Amino acid sequence: MDADEVQERAQKFVAAIAEGGPQAFFNELEELLPESWREHVVRFPLTAITLGLGVGLYLGMKRSEELLAAGASFASAAASANIAKVMGG
Repeated sequence: MDADEVQERAQKFVAAIAEGGPQAFFNELEELLPESWREHVVRFPLTAITLGLGVGLYLGMKRSEELLAAGASFASAAASANIAKVMGG
């Protein structure tokens, strides 16, 4: 995957989230997982939850400032998109 492909996927991801809100985020996130991983999550949900919790705790402890900055940026972008939609832009 080259840089242009990554940028294109990221733009598609952000545009879908801006239009569809939180549900679109989860739909797009699910599309990022390969099919084999999705099958594992369906077959072993407790393992997937435990793994997700562990990764979340690790990231929260090691990268909390970056995560907060990304979350604030995401919320700001979503709010701006909604305001633009309301204003007719």
